[in-house]
Amino acid sequence: MAVKEILLPSLGESVTEASVVQWLVQPGDSVKRYSPLMEVVSDKVTTEVPSDFDGVVKELLVELDTDYPIGTVLMTMEVEGAEETPAAPKAEEAPAKAETPAAPVAEKAVAPVAKPAGKNAGRYSPAVMKLAQEKGIDLAQVVGTGKEGRITRKDILNFTPGQAVAAPVEEAAPAPAAPKAAAAPVVAPVAAPVATSGNDEIVPADGVRKAIAKKMVQSVNEIPHAWIMVEADVTNIVNLRNSVKNDFKQQEGISLSFFPFFAKAVVQAMKKNPKINTSWQDGNIVYHKDINLSIAVTTDENLFVPVIHNADNLSLAGLTKEINRLAKDVRSGSLSNADMQGGTFTLNNTGSLGSVQSMGIINHPQAAILQVESINKRIVPTKDGGFKTADMVNLCLSIDHRILDGQQAGQFLRDVKENLARFSSESDIY
Repeated sequence: MAVKEILLPSLGESVTEASVVQWLVQPGDSVKRYSPLMEVVSDKVTTEVPSDFDGVVKELLVELDTDYPIGTVLMTMEVEGAEETPAAPKAEEAPAKAETPAAPVAEKAVAPVAKPAGKNAGRYSPAVMKLAQEKGIDLAQVVGTGKEGRITRKDILNFTPGQAVAAPVEEAAPAPAAPKAAAAPVVAPVAAPVATSGNDEIVPADGVRKAIAKKMVQSVNEIPHAWIMVEADVTNIVNLRNSVKNDFKQQEGISLSFFPFFAKAVVQAMKKNPKINTSWQDGNIVYHKDINLSIAVTTDENLFVPVIHNADNLSLAGLTKEINRLAKDVRSGSLSNADMQGGTFTLNNTGSLGSVQSMGIINHPQAAILQVESINKRIVPTKDGGFKTADMVNLCLSIDHRILDGQQAGQFLRDVKENLARFSSESDIY
């Protein structure tokens, strides 16, 4: 039986890391070639990783919900009749060298807990050790709930000082006072962050939420945001959409919303304002030749930003179909990694939530994001000095101030407004 390593596969040109969010097999399980082994998350897309072999799962090597670089060894399998891969012996030797000196120490430290917990009770992953150090937790006091007593990240996150101290103190008869003395300083640093009421619940973030958090923090830390808002009269769009929506639904099988009108107007304005379609890279401004429009799609739990590639090649009806497809794939969990890659500008339909004004966080590394707010009827002045009732909408633009200034942002929004005002007949749909 040869041991084969299962690596974290390439998930797209710009994807450098991903995390395993669920194991679909366990050590000892027999699997067939092409059977799914695990689910991984990258750029908020969940992908199943299949097996390349018939064999038996030997060991799971990484923690759940932890980012690892592409190419990381995730697990090993025993494969009958296959030759050992060159990388396998090295992978086996590396842990042996790292663990050999540490194993006796670990066994002595957790000997009282190891017997009831399992043979893996004294084996800690790098992620667990790091988290324990950050929280000031003595791993010898934690009872592992993982495979054969292995301590997981959830065990650390859910650990309360004192809950597992009793077992090692009772069994460590020669020096009962030592654990008590050691436990005292642990309580102080850990108590502060978990000083919550009895009704509070701490739930570890899932892989998608962690990906969102990482992206947002990166954007805020690296991009100097600036904001500008204008209002636009879209009475013509409201009238046009209301007049054709029934026929469109009958012919195309999908509903015509207001959002594709804004998508079309934005794409047209991007062609006139190429600096909007850029990104910042090591002191250089990268001008993207393709207009790949990212659109924000929400679920009950998370936000996804799939991409309409070469959006300038699509009619308003074509944009409607693509928006509908991507939203459907997001909500059914069938979105592909390709659909999340390559976006150059983001359009967000915050108006669907009733918002009238917002400041979006730029989708790093793009240069801007436009929030389309809700359409509301207002009394507005007319050119002849009178007043009229109009359907008005606020357009809120966030820009990377390293690349764009107020003048470029204002010109872009002015072009978007002019494009919106041009929609007047059914021929504009196709």
